[in-house]
Amino acid sequence: YFFYTTVYRAHTVNGEHTRASPEERGEYEVTEVTSFTERSGEPGGEERDIVVIDCRANAKGQREEDALLENASQSNESDDISTDQSPEPPAPLNETSFSIGLQVVLPFLLAGFGTVAAGMVLDIVQHWTVFTEVTEVFILVPALLGLKGNLEMTLASRLSTAANIGQMDSAKDMWKMIVGNLALILVQATVVGFLASIAAVIFGWIPEGNFRLGHAILLCASSVATAFIASLILGIIMIGVIIASRKVGINPDNVATPIAASLGDLITLSLLAGISTGLYKELDFNDYANPLVCAVFVVLTPLWVLIARRIPSTREVLYSGWEPVIIAMAISSVGGLILDKTVSNPNFAGMAVFTPVINGVGGNLVAVQASRISTYLHMNGIPMGEPDPNPRKCPTPCTSFFDVNSRSARVLFLLVAPGHLIFLYTINSMQGGHTTLTSIFIAFYMAAALLQVLILLYLADWMVHWMWSRGMNPDNFSIPYLTALGDLLGTGFLALCFHILWLIGDRDTDVGD
Repeated sequence: YFFYTTVYRAHTVNGEHTRASPEERGEYEVTEVTSFTERSGEPGGEERDIVVIDCRANAKGQREEDALLENASQSNESDDISTDQSPEPPAPLNETSFSIGLQVVLPFLLAGFGTVAAGMVLDIVQHWTVFTEVTEVFILVPALLGLKGNLEMTLASRLSTAANIGQMDSAKDMWKMIVGNLALILVQATVVGFLASIAAVIFGWIPEGNFRLGHAILLCASSVATAFIASLILGIIMIGVIIASRKVGINPDNVATPIAASLGDLITLSLLAGISTGLYKELDFNDYANPLVCAVFVVLTPLWVLIARRIPSTREVLYSGWEPVIIAMAISSVGGLILDKTVSNPNFAGMAVFTPVINGVGGNLVAVQASRISTYLHMNGIPMGEPDPNPRKCPTPCTSFFDVNSRSARVLFLLVAPGHLIFLYTINSMQGGHTTLTSIFIAFYMAAALLQVLILLYLADWMVHWMWSRGMNPDNFSIPYLTALGDLLGTGFLALCFHILWLIGDRDTDVGD
């Protein structure tokens, strides 16, 4: 085969393209064509030379020439439209340490009091029949409470970034983002709730060889129903917070993720306790109630999938966003196993009231930092996935707290100690839990909380930049991992504190009352 280029002189007169006559054509032998060329024509219209590849032995040559001419016309028209209508990207927010702290502290305290309320609820419901007879429900607690990090905080980070870079400025774009993201988190909540129940069965019953089908279906129904309803409620709240924050001039990254957790733990834990108790009572009267609940939510799943697929921004997450959510659920379930084995011991029943608090505070703070770094990279970094001419080395703890985003990291870390002291005082004043707040206990508890947040902020700095360099959107991938690690570290450090305090003799005589 011999390849030639056929040069057509195309005239654009009054917006319509006409092809040149055969006499105006010239054929030249070439090896490569790199671009289209344009040149100004006569006053009557615009004249351009369009170069196409023609294979004389190929019957499709003529059709390819026509298609290329048509595409060139459409491309120029669309370029003109996009040039006229595309808005300028918004300027990044200039924030001082004081402004960051002022915007973060109120949502942080609100979220903290929400975790305190969740801890008080867990302290009460741990003695309910369903929790004592089916102790594997404790394994569901960190996994389902972690949904606020896996789904709601990820949703808040994704929408905060979209709002900051101008993708929600028009009403049409805003509603597309809202509907697509709500459908997406409902799909993810259903799947994660189902997988969390399987993890509870594996971690709880199978190692001991004691498996009951009725209790397994109870766990599945309770987990799926709790995850779905909680995600729907919290997703609507998140959307309202982000839209309101943008309108009043507050950076959504600073307020959205903490508010996602302010009611997240309380709502999720209350739903889990209520739904599991109601379904547990049905075991003695109705064998079909639990399977029916599971079937209803499974049948609705294809509807949410169809809606999420229609929106380009959520279609990608629908296909590629499962790995972090599922792995994060597994990590949180390991924390749930630690909680189950610790709280089941009457000597450590006092741990229940502090678990949502230490896990929630760590997850809230690291989610704010991850969301801020992600927004910074979207607005100022090199395009996601492209090679960096100056690659970033693995950060040291010093660079994580004294670098571009170090101001917010320092502010968030400084909130840990006073925040936890306020929350501990609140629990003590409400006479919650079974543990006396001695100076030794407070010292061990604060050491565990500070170490947890220090590790999480360092991991956030490394993980977000690492994901960005590999073409993974940190808004979709980083927060699930970080909040799940926060659950695991918080539960593990807290259990270690209680065991050490028990060994050194700092015990309570009212444990279990």
